[in-house]
Amino acid sequence: MKLHLSAAVTILVCARLTCSSVAWSQAGYAPATDVLGAHLNSGRGCTACHAPHGGAMGNGNAKTADPSSGVVALWGEDVGGLYGKTIATGGGKYVEVLPTSMTAETPDVAGLLTCLSCHDGNYASASMMKNKVYETLPATYGTNNSIPTLLGNTGGSMGNYVSEHPVGLTATLSCGGSGWDCTENHGSIEMKGANSSRFVSNYGYFVKPAIYNGNAVVMCTTCHDQHVMNVVTVGANSTSGLPAGNYATMFFLRAPYNPNDSNPMSNQTAQFCRQCHGEVSNEMNGGTARTVF
Repeated sequence: MKLHLSAAVTILVCARLTCSSVAWSQAGYAPATDVLGAHLNSGRGCTACHAPHGGAMGNGNAKTADPSSGVVALWGEDVGGLYGKTIATGGGKYVEVLPTSMTAETPDVAGLLTCLSCHDGNYASASMMKNKVYETLPATYGTNNSIPTLLGNTGGSMGNYVSEHPVGLTATLSCGGSGWDCTENHGSIEMKGANSSRFVSNYGYFVKPAIYNGNAVVMCTTCHDQHVMNVVTVGANSTSGLPAGNYATMFFLRAPYNPNDSNPMSNQTAQFCRQCHGEVSNEMNGGTARTVF
């Protein structure tokens, strides 16, 4: 059975069989709110992050004298408090020394440093952040506390990053071993093995690892597209085997990811993680299940 089925045909199949091995197309999703979502920044919009003139000075946010302010992506938030600071993520195993200038030619400038200028609650000012998730969460989430959005200030000890997903120049991705049967070509991940290519057909490979010293590395922007919060477009020429169209997502994630899905057998959120964690995929474990919405 091919994935390129219309929603009506797929629903009919689901009615007669189990839905565990078919992709129930939700390619017609149309977000009712602005795609920038939380990054509308209380109406400031693009200029809250990208100051057209003067960098952080142009936004009235200059807290340090930084001659490189605004030289990358017209960045309008002050990053001076983050320069040269060390964060250890992934249980402390992945140590990142942040760049000392916006002109550093490393992927952690645009892929990590700029993000932390708003999303760090330790070294950087909280800026406009309220340290509370913007989106409405499904009932499957707990209600004992607000979901934090500031790294280094998540409710435990201040300055503790060990509970964060690995990120930075030392957070490398690799092929082989217990993971995907992919290949890495000078830092570019190619999902062309028997199982990895089948996963791309069943879901896709939407993440965008950065490249540093010939290695694929994880940045914030590997998983998150900071400009689109709630929808992902699969084009007709996409390598993804999902039907072309728009799919719901959350948290600015780059692929279909909808924990609000009403189908309790939906595996789309697990599929997102499996893009990098092939060892827990259906394909690498001999399974035939595809993406279920």
